[in-house]
Order: sequence, then structure tokens, then C-alpha cells
Amino acid sequence: MIAKINSGKSTAGLIRYLFDTEKAKGHTDPHLVASFDGFAPDPGRAEDADAVRKLLVADLDLHVKQAGRLGRAPERHVWHCSVRAAESDRILTDEEWADVARRVVHATGIAPEGDPDGCRWVVVRHAPDHIHIAATTVRADLRGARHWNDYLTADRELAAVEKHYGLHRVVRGDRTAAKRPTRAEQEKAKRAGHHQTPRDRLRAAARTAVAAATSTEDFLALLEHTDGVLVDVKRFPSGDIRGYTLALKGDTNSEREAIWYSGSKLSPDLSWPRISERLAATARTTRPWQDAITAIEHIPHALAHDGAPAAQAHITALGETLDALPLLAPAPYREELRRAAAAFERASRSRIQAENHHAARLRGAVRAMLRTPPPNSSDGTLLALLLDTIVLATAATLRWHDLHHHDQQVTATRNALTHLHVAADQAATTALATVKRAGPASPAVRLRYEHTVRVVLPEHADTILNAPDWDALAATLARADTNGLNPVETLRAAAQRPLDDARYPARLLAWRIQQSTHTAQTPRTVPPAPQPTPAPTPQPGGPRTRH
Repeated sequence: MIAKINSGKSTAGLIRYLFDTEKAKGHTDPHLVASFDGFAPDPGRAEDADAVRKLLVADLDLHVKQAGRLGRAPERHVWHCSVRAAESDRILTDEEWADVARRVVHATGIAPEGDPDGCRWVVVRHAPDHIHIAATTVRADLRGARHWNDYLTADRELAAVEKHYGLHRVVRGDRTAAKRPTRAEQEKAKRAGHHQTPRDRLRAAARTAVAAATSTEDFLALLEHTDGVLVDVKRFPSGDIRGYTLALKGDTNSEREAIWYSGSKLSPDLSWPRISERLAATARTTRPWQDAITAIEHIPHALAHDGAPAAQAHITALGETLDALPLLAPAPYREELRRAAAAFERASRSRIQAENHHAARLRGAVRAMLRTPPPNSSDGTLLALLLDTIVLATAATLRWHDLHHHDQQVTATRNALTHLHVAADQAATTALATVKRAGPASPAVRLRYEHTVRVVLPEHADTILNAPDWDALAATLARADTNGLNPVETLRAAAQRPLDDARYPARLLAWRIQQSTHTAQTPRTVPPAPQPTPAPTPQPGGPRTRH
């Protein structure tokens, strides 16, 4: 169920609309299903509807007029709450709708149960799937109604109603979602031939810059060099930066002035203080690609065993990793990865405040990845391993959000997983082709290493041995054996990291073994310190910063 709450100045105008069957489309059989005292006159069941409607308005406005004589009546004294059921819900009876309304007016403070001085209200039903609660916000003691945060309290009560009546459970938010584009913004973008509104495009640009930047100065520099983005830096009298706003070139108001958005208006986690905090929590790394994979492999364990602030930090850093992936991946994978990042944006934050230092290793590794060529990347296994590992971390994120009842984040994570699966499968196809070119495993080799799998991974053995990717794992074990590595110990080492959520454990193990073999054969060197500007070259022609 979804509530929508408005205020107004005219009780008569609202009642006229609710009982109208001529001008208002879809209004059929309007009638009262409940009222503040159970005796309110019902225009929908009266022969002289106009006269009865006036009586109903007079009843509702009684305390408003009394307060008006004392100069205490609020100008917007009408409280209007519509409650709509989901399309899949059964048709509720009038008695059930009356119960829903009583629970809502109680929860919101309009008419608390047992309060003789509560506000006057009625419930009108003129369609099968929704009701309207009309109330006046002056109590019998002539004080104003105490209905602060009425939308949130009504929403919480409707969640309980859904459970009580076995109705569709609406996915509810926690007030951490980015602000949606307005209807005007959407129509304006449509007229301009754009699929995204300026707000959405600027949010994506800012998130990508955060994922790539090594400092706040670097963050602003990246935005300044992003094609089509205008940057206005706000400073204290001391010269220190206190914030920033962004605008899209060509997006103007009626005065032909650029329309600016502060970071916090784009998303709660894009405010200047939040960005500064995250960029300060970054660790140096010597092997960014391997360290990133190791850090991501740790996320499922961290989400299961660490405290909520630490877990939220890992999820935030995972979101930054997804924002950076389109800059790292080959062209065929970028579109799915962009969609995954856009979907996960909603899942990357919650009401839980992240302790960002817990994810410093991953954050530092991702930024260094943008400046360091991937080692041994020609066979495609490194990217395949990275994406399959991210899939496991995202699946763990889904469980964590579900455990904490973060409904919107659960939905967002599921959507992100859909796109990540596509990208991971595309990368796996390339990597598997490389393995096949190196020579498939013979039947004798497969039989030999089948025993190894059953010894090391008895709980996963049937899944692995019956998978189409088993041949690739067998061939990988054979090459490790040829290179002097013990296949049992090699497989056991690869299986020490998360595997339970893997859709294709055989290929994941093959990637891990190949990369561990590459790492063992590669001398350990320290890369140069990251430069202020990341490796992905921003598009030229970006506008200058306004100061």
C-alpha cells in the first residue's frame, strides 16, 4: 500500500471532488466507510447529496471555525491522505478499509486512539483499490494536530497493514535514495533527445570521478576535464573549499542561466564532506589488481562477521569499484558494467554510517588499477576472475541488505547482479577460449583430477564435475602440475576463498589457479606513486572552473 499526503485550504473543495462522479474520471459509488464518530452524514447515500455534503463539510470544519474566532485557525487546515492498494492485491471490503484508515489516523497523530480531542476525519471510497482520508487539523481543544513526519509514520503503519492482511509488500526506502528527477526535468530531457536528465548525467559523472580520484583536488580536476560538465567551487574566506556545484553545459532555466546542482542534491554520498572522508580513507598498494581481488574476496566474510559500520564501508567501496569498472574493462563489457554500476548506486549506502577506513585497501587498489596496466591480461583470466569475484561480493551484499531489511537496496542489488552476470559470462567466454586454445584436457587427465576435486571439495564435487567448465579446470590443474605445483595443494589454496555463491565454481577455481600461477612467476615490484590525474584520459574540451 502507498500513501500520498497533501494539505489544503478548502474542506468543501476536497469533499466536492471526492464525491464527484461527473467531472472526475473513475469515481464510482462514492460513499463513506468510516468517520471520526461513526455518525457523519454520507452524501453518497443521500437523496439530496448537495445538502448532505454541506452538512458533512460543516461537521468537519466545526473546530476550525471555533479556532478561527480566536484567530488560531491554520490557513491550510485540510489534511488529505489517499491510500492505494497494489494491483495484485485482493479487493478489500469497506470494513477492512475502515480499519486501515483508523490505523493511519492513529499512527500519524491526526486522531490517536482513545484521544477524545482528536481531529475530525472521514474516509471516502469511490474506487475499488483506494480510499481518501479527509481531515481538518484543529483538535477539539482547538490546538493544532501533532502530525509531524506523517508520511513516514503512515508508511510504517501501512507496512504493518500489508503484513496483517497478507497484501503485497511494497519496497520501502530509508531516506538515503538519490533525489529522483522531476517530471519537468524528464520532459525537458525528452525534448532535447536525451535518455537521461541532467541530474542523472551529473550524478554519474561525479560518482565516476570519486571512484577514480586520489584526492579531493584530483576529484575536482577530473570533473573540470569531463566534457560538458561545469564546475563551481565554493570556498570559505580562508580559501579552503567548502563545497561544489555542477551544471551541464546547455542546461539552462528561463533566464538562460545554468542550472546548478550541489553534490548533496545529486546524492547524499556526493556531498563535499562525504567525498572528503572517503578519499582520505585510501591505502597504498603495490599490486593493485591482485590486491583489489583479494580485498573483494574478503567482502563476504566481512559482511558476515564485522560490525555494521565496517560492513557498510565495504559495500560503499564495492560501489566505487563498480563505478570504475567501465574505465577498466574492454569495450564489449562496458555497457553492462555501466548498467550494473547505475543499479548498485542505490545499494551502496544505507542509514548505517560507514567507517570508511575498513575499506581503505580496496579503495586504494581500485584507484591504482586505473593507473597500472593489468599484469598478464592477454589471456583474459584476470578480468574474468575480477568480475566473478565481484559477483560473489555482490551476492553477499544482497544477503546483508536483506538481513537488515533494506528493501530498496535489496531490489537494487538484484538488478545489479543481473547485469554483472552478463558481463562476467562475456569475460568468461573470452578466457575459456584461451584455455581451449592451449589444449583441452584428455579423458585420462580429467579422470585423474576428478579424484583431486572429490578429495578437496566433496561438497562441490558433483557441481564442478558436471559443469561445462570442468574441462577448463582440469586443463588448468594439469598445467599447474606440469609446472611443478602439487595439484591437491593448488586446488585447496584456490578453494580457501569464497565459493558457496559461485554460479560456476569450476571456472572460478580455474581463474584463481591461473592467476596464482602468474603471480608466483612474476617478480614483485613497487609501482610508481599515482599521479594526480588518472590514466583514463578525460574527454577534451571541458569548460573552465568558476570561482
